[in-house]
Amino acid sequence: MNESLLHIAIRTIELEAESVAGLTKFINEDFEKTVETISNSKGRLVISGVGKSAIIGQKIVATLNSTGTPSLFMHAGDAIHGDLGMIGKEDIVMLVSKSGESPEIKVIVPLIKNFGNTLIAICGNSDSYLVKNCHYFLNTTVTKEACPNNLAPTSSTTAQLVMGDALAVCLMQKAGFNGADFAKFHPGGNLGKRLYLRVKDLYAMNAKPVVLPDTNLKGIIVQITKGRLGATAVVSDQGEIIGIITDGDLRRMLEKSDDLTNIKAEDILTRSPKTVSADELAVNALELLRSNDISQLIVINKNQNYLGILHLHDLVREGIV
Repeated sequence: MNESLLHIAIRTIELEAESVAGLTKFINEDFEKTVETISNSKGRLVISGVGKSAIIGQKIVATLNSTGTPSLFMHAGDAIHGDLGMIGKEDIVMLVSKSGESPEIKVIVPLIKNFGNTLIAICGNSDSYLVKNCHYFLNTTVTKEACPNNLAPTSSTTAQLVMGDALAVCLMQKAGFNGADFAKFHPGGNLGKRLYLRVKDLYAMNAKPVVLPDTNLKGIIVQITKGRLGATAVVSDQGEIIGIITDGDLRRMLEKSDDLTNIKAEDILTRSPKTVSADELAVNALELLRSNDISQLIVINKNQNYLGILHLHDLVREGIV
């Protein structure tokens, strides 16, 4: 094992961690005013930069859009070749730059100011042209890049990224952006499913096994077998849920009983079974199954009527587990 390489990797992480921790002293009145200005804006947040800062700007835009702050990215190099037309009169412009002195930045700053848009700087140089000409300054100064030559943007870009995350989280909090809102913007993949998929989306195609309290053993086995859910609900003549019988309940009964002639559902059932609303999030149903170490839940509506059975396999099939 090459100890020198491990030491370099550890030192890189330590330097970047120190840079991030150092940002706390820059969370000031300008940061608060930036949050308020963006939150109150009727337009979008247009983020721009060049080089590595441009890549960080794109990530910040992606985070903001997915958390309820309409944003778009405009490359500083393309801005003077027509992309300045992306900026609307009510938009706010944020420029991301380590030095604040890049030629592209110096060209577009006066143009943005002429438009009358509010200009915010995420910058690591408080004496720069950009900072001296912006309305609000989010300071991302770092003492040292993780690069051994102190040249390649490493600690500085990490600081920019974290400052963008801090801004996005504050904007989320101020807007009251919650899990339901998040789900609207993340419908794809397993993450989306965990946020929007509900019990009613999963159990509806299942059988609806059900027996009455006086159903005999054969009738119980037939219902459990036909349903292929490993269980059947037990309901009263009025349709009220009395209990559940699982294949585990059947096995335990067979171990204890020699005479099966007069066995009825009411002799085997588990009373007060675990239930879940059809409108409940599937991920919450999964937690209910896990916390009770069971495989099935009785699905009910708001009137407590029996609708069907949700099985752990339904959640596995959809990738919730």
